[in-house]
Amino acid sequence: MSIKLIYFDTYFQYIEIIDMSYHPEKPYNLLSPLPPEVELESPAVLKAAIAANRTLAELKGKSESLPNPSILVNSIVLQEAKASSEIENVVTTNDKLFTALSANDSTVDPQTKEVLRYRQALWKGIHYLENHSLNTDLFIELMQIIKETDAGIRSEPGTVIANPNTRKIIYWPPEGGALIRNLLVNLEAYIYEKDDTDPLIKMAVIHYQFEAIHPFDVGNGRTGRLLNILYLIKMNLLHHPTLYLSEAIIRQKSEYYRRLRAVTEEADWESWILFILEAVKETSDQTMKRINQILTLLNETVESAKNQLPDRVYSKELIELLFEQPYCKVKFLVDRGIAKRQTAADYLRELENIGILKSKQVGRENLFLNTRLYELLTHTE
Repeated sequence: MSIKLIYFDTYFQYIEIIDMSYHPEKPYNLLSPLPPEVELESPAVLKAAIAANRTLAELKGKSESLPNPSILVNSIVLQEAKASSEIENVVTTNDKLFTALSANDSTVDPQTKEVLRYRQALWKGIHYLENHSLNTDLFIELMQIIKETDAGIRSEPGTVIANPNTRKIIYWPPEGGALIRNLLVNLEAYIYEKDDTDPLIKMAVIHYQFEAIHPFDVGNGRTGRLLNILYLIKMNLLHHPTLYLSEAIIRQKSEYYRRLRAVTEEADWESWILFILEAVKETSDQTMKRINQILTLLNETVESAKNQLPDRVYSKELIELLFEQPYCKVKFLVDRGIAKRQTAADYLRELENIGILKSKQVGRENLFLNTRLYELLTHTE
């Protein structure tokens, strides 16, 4: 046994801890507050952080090169919502998502609705950060939007993470509403603490700590992944939510959870941080490629429309609108002030006639799919 005296900042008290080892069969109420009592910036971590920051800065600049950032943001946010939800086994298809985003359809299935709520929560968080900081109230609100609930911080004991097949407990998060809130207050303080730690390294630490606190009965994973994006925007590392980290995580889902557990069980911060930094670099590279593909397709579509559409139909604003999301409809043109209702319908039919759009009936609405954009965004599905 070991005896250790730990100071938990002004929101905690001095306590004596006997046996500091982690035991999955009991609540992890000994979860240490931040910052971690280890050296986070090892040579390997610093080298990876330099590469990740460089690539992320390139992505930030590249996303600003788009004539209309909505061209990328809407699609990336929806793909992030889909992948982050899929990690939690909430599965839908790209077509269901894009259709539900554009149509007034009362038959949308529950899984698709839940993914769309993740998207709603992200935009809520982005607008919230314009005048506020990352804090516990925001964390709760994001979870409530995602899960469509009025629940808050866990107060009842017994929440555990277990193997779905063997029922063996993998992780038992801290219990007690007061303890959970104190840990979250400590997390808030760490987010804004003035120190020399690289922001991407801090993001990895913040993400681990939030998942380890596991403050809610449901929705912790998706809320935690939302915080990654919001933190990068708040730290001015991104202007728009264009880092699609959940794609990298879902490709390495078992490794993601293994690295999280290794921090808890072995204090292996280095491997966890390296995992996140590599995900940032890889995702930034892939997103920049996607931006280039979208820009190329946009330019090709502009030229095709110029050459094939009557002058009364063609406008740059109209073509850019078709790239904000794969499905378009008459109302979108009317709301943007491009044309009145009947004229807008004629424009979309003209675009269908030259092969840029393809119509689809959804309920009582007619949607028009930008087929090449859809193929570009969903080629991995």
